[in-house]
Amino acid sequence: MKLPRFLKFVLVGLLATAMHIGLVMALVEGMSLAPVLASLPAFLVALSVSYLINHHWTFAAAGPYRRHLPRYALVALGGLILNAAIMYSVVDLLGASYFLGLVVVIMVVPVLGYMLQRGWSFGRVHMSRSERGGVNGSI
Repeated sequence: MKLPRFLKFVLVGLLATAMHIGLVMALVEGMSLAPVLASLPAFLVALSVSYLINHHWTFAAAGPYRRHLPRYALVALGGLILNAAIMYSVVDLLGASYFLGLVVVIMVVPVLGYMLQRGWSFGRVHMSRSERGGVNGSI
């Protein structure tokens, strides 16, 4: 059975989200890091795993990493900034629990990320003649 692309993205997102939550909780509760600081490395680890799975499975991206990775990274950077801004706003400005910050992050960042990754990072684009010669996933 072939899964729809959005369902694949959701499954990858759930894995990445579970990793993000687990790492934030481990860093906050186990290492006493501030929630905003703990959210950053957790986001980066989850992002790395999600890129590889989304590139190869969800979007089955054609073309080399050099085409998709910079776009993915720009979208991810925007997501990282949004992630940190949400956590800062909820935890430091509003004085709410970091769990609430995580809920807001989980509801906002992945939805925006899917739309941008699907339409721009992994969207079908016209490649130059030299890029067409690359093997899927090659650098």
